[in-house]
Amino acid sequence: MSEQASWGELHWNEQGLIPAVVQDASTGDVLMMAWMNELSLRRTLETGQTHFWSRSRKELWHKGDTSGNVQRVLSLCVDCDGDTLLVQVEPAGPACHTGRETCFYREFDPQGARSEA
Repeated sequence: MSEQASWGELHWNEQGLIPAVVQDASTGDVLMMAWMNELSLRRTLETGQTHFWSRSRKELWHKGDTSGNVQRVLSLCVDCDGDTLLVQVEPAGPACHTGRETCFYREFDPQGARSEA
């Protein structure tokens, strides 16, 4: 039997956001990571499809609104610290805006050139 977590156990960052890792429930592949605020989490729970908060546009967005590649939520879990969500979904198409199935298609090369910050 799994344990339950409540709203009061969620730890939002200073901007009122929490990271949401989206995983394909059937393959286990990590599809993407995006940010949720309270409104996007509530909308996700109400509709059964993923909704996120765009930090750059400062607005709510529904995954698949323009592409049709919606993500049907099968489960939503909270990590042990209450500061990250794991959203298991049934995707209706690629998760990445590049058209790839996952946003995590590039392997990191630690020997590659480093940019100076």
